[in-house]
Amino acid sequence: MWNPILTVPYDLELELAVLDGEGEHALVFPCTKHLQCWRNALTGERIDIDPTHWRAWHPSRFANGALPDARS
Repeated sequence: MWNPILTVPYDLELELAVLDGEGEHALVFPCTKHLQCWRNALTGERIDIDPTHWRAWHPSRFANGALPDARS
């Protein structure tokens, strides 16, 4: 279940849904929200994104290599 981005917690590994030129989709790596930015939770790199929804990161969703659907 996806949660509205306005309720996002800080400093937790999250799966994010973003809207881009290809439509809405989930990112395939965990992210963390910091005071002023989003970061890739695996590398610590700052990322320039504008997510629409979030949910807890569960690596098992990616175990079969399938990309997640932002609507499920």
